[in-house]
Amino acid sequence: MTGTFLNIATVLIGGVIGLIFGARIPEKLKATVIAGMGLFTAAMGLQMFLKTENPLIVLGALLVGTLLGEWWRIEDGLHNVGKVLEQRFSNAGDDGSNKFVRGFLTASLLFCVGPMTILGSIQDGLTGDYSLLAVKSVLDGFASLAFASTLGAGVMFSTVIILVYQGGISLLAAQLNAIVTASMMNELTATGGVILLGLAVSSLLEIKKIRVGNMLPGLLVAPLIVWVVGLL
Repeated sequence: MTGTFLNIATVLIGGVIGLIFGARIPEKLKATVIAGMGLFTAAMGLQMFLKTENPLIVLGALLVGTLLGEWWRIEDGLHNVGKVLEQRFSNAGDDGSNKFVRGFLTASLLFCVGPMTILGSIQDGLTGDYSLLAVKSVLDGFASLAFASTLGAGVMFSTVIILVYQGGISLLAAQLNAIVTASMMNELTATGGVILLGLAVSSLLEIKKIRVGNMLPGLLVAPLIVWVVGLL
């Protein structure tokens, strides 16, 4: 839960700075900082992949996980949720209450829906390592700054959703700690590293669009493959 509380703190700080000084911060500065975080995220993903004991397990998890993700259309589903909510709350004029709700919903979706949220929360719950959530916290802090400068204080109230959703995943993962072996965790981490690298290339560095959301089932497949191999 440490990572979740850190995430909440950065969103609140970013939101306050955005409300006060957001309009004065140059867009070039924001873009450069995000690019730097993208490079750091890619490096972290590579470091996580190197923890694998068998790269073929990671490959298998990604292939099976991606097939499942494409079948279930996870990426499309996430985008559709965002579009539906945006359309729902952008129809009602530009009064203060609507702006508040839009800020709250937009920030909640951005901060809670994505591979880094799920992977970081699982890692935090299983091992107590919140380094990935720390990176996410910095990114969310800058995003909160940008959103708060245009959508207002509603952005900061997304911390309630972060606490419930992200904290809930960490607590659930902690309950599974007894049945997850070191090998399972290594392959899950390595698989997550590849997904994280894809996220950096696709969303942060914007080099090539990758449907990273459809790879998320690989996080469940990797430990299952380790379990199956152990039975042979």
